[in-house]
Amino acid sequence: MNTPNKLTVLRMCLVPVFVSLLMIPSVPHRFLWALIVFSAASLTDLLDGYLARRDHLVTDFGKFMDPLADKILVTSAMICFIELGLAPAVPVVIIIAREFTVTSLRLIGAGKGAVIAADIWGKWKTVVQMIWIIAALFFSWLGGLFSLPAPVWYAVDLLLWLAVLLTVVSGVNYLWKNRSLLKDVK
Repeated sequence: MNTPNKLTVLRMCLVPVFVSLLMIPSVPHRFLWALIVFSAASLTDLLDGYLARRDHLVTDFGKFMDPLADKILVTSAMICFIELGLAPAVPVVIIIAREFTVTSLRLIGAGKGAVIAADIWGKWKTVVQMIWIIAALFFSWLGGLFSLPAPVWYAVDLLLWLAVLLTVVSGVNYLWKNRSLLKDVK
């Protein structure tokens, strides 16, 4: 297994650590620790892609597992955010529905010998989702230390809805670009 793929697997292994830190109320500064783990996991996403392209180590495993690792990390955070009151369910359901749709499309493609790699819209979607999660974690930690003005939370909400918009656009784009894979699906 090459280094970029190891980083992808590491990102997946960090998910239970992140969720545990975030959801166990007795962990001191849990939002800060969750922020650190989530940020480190997010950086592995940038690093694995960079190394794979730079060193010509792009593999089918990486094309499939890298976006899946991102989905697991991001959706885990969003589901926890619902329970913690940091996100409403509707945008989270929209985002998760898109993720299931694109993953299903990738599975259909794989069955037909096609690998559907992440495109620029999917990458921007992931970046904005991760920035939103990082901002929500950071301001939740700060909000535990002192009162934050309402515009801070409006900005966090704006990031969430930007993530939703990019999620829908990227999902439609994947479906449109790969519509030929959906022909003759039984």
